[in-house]
Formats: sequence, C-alpha cells, structure tokens
Amino acid sequence: MKGKLEELTMDELNKSLSDTKVELRKERFRAVTSKVDNPKKIKNLKKHVARILTLKREFDLGIRKPRG
Repeated sequence: MKGKLEELTMDELNKSLSDTKVELRKERFRAVTSKVDNPKKIKNLKKHVARILTLKREFDLGIRKPRG
C-alpha cells in the first residue's frame, strides 16, 4: 500500500478505514483482557481513523480532489 494517505484512491481509503477499525477493535479487546505490548497503538490507530475520515470529508466538500 502507498505511504501517504493523500495518494490513495477513495476505494483504498475505504478499505484502509475498515481494516484500521477492525484492528482498533481487536486492540481494545486485548487491552481489556490481557497486558498490551504497545499501549500507544490504540491512540495511533484512533488518529489514523480520524485522518482517513478527515480526508474523506475534504473530498466530499471539494477541498481536495480524489485520485480515482
């Protein structure tokens, strides 16, 4: 997958969003049930989701033009 979110197409953004949400759900479950190796991972995943949602909103408003 490409490095920057701005370079992704709308379909790739949607796939990345769903994958990140699934991973976030798993990490939250692990945090409750057992000890977590990296406690900052949940915070980073939440930021990643927010960045994707922000980009999608900018595309909807016409601030940015989607690649695909």
